Amino acid sequence: MNITVYCGSNFGDNPHFEEAARDLGALIARTGHTLVYGGSSVGLMGTVSQAAIEGGAPVIGVEPAFFIEAGVAQHDLTELIVCDTMGERKAKMIELGDAFVALPGGVGTLEEIAEIFTRVRLDMGPHECFLLNIDGFYDPLHAFLQSMVEHRFFDQCDLDRCHFPRSVEALAHLLATSDERPLERCDGPLLLQKAG
Repeated sequence: MNITVYCGSNFGDNPHFEEAARDLGALIARTGHTLVYGGSSVGLMGTVSQAAIEGGAPVIGVEPAFFIEAGVAQHDLTELIVCDTMGERKAKMIELGDAFVALPGGVGTLEEIAEIFTRVRLDMGPHECFLLNIDGFYDPLHAFLQSMVEHRFFDQCDLDRCHFPRSVEALAHLLATSDERPLERCDGPLLLQKAG
């Protein structure tokens, strides 16, 4: 399985974020999966990729050329895919991924995982996504999504497919049991429903 991981190019203010990135990279290697990520050697991106590399996992980096020119590309990758724009990078990471995980991150991470929310809602694949909610980092986002449900801009059955595990161990369980959960939203594909 290719696990696309979205995360920041810095560490944030909590050492548990870096610890989770390291544990996630090690998990991907230990379970025989491939890491797909943003290609950088710095911040949480560098940590998750280095841990996966050290564990022997294949690691695919997807990075725009201007990041490489800035000298932040990770070395020793199985494959580095160079693209021209951030939009191309995001599309390639979606194309390559089977499962989608967000570590804590900034607006870039939020933008990337928001597209996955949309794809989950529209049954465009994947059918679910995972936000590593280390020390409650994503609690405000979960509350905002719940507000969208309450105001009928998002459906509970879509939110139920956006998981917020609080540890890498909980994420590992969710990934291992993903085939036990429904492949489409509870009331059928959104685009086949009549507008209400």
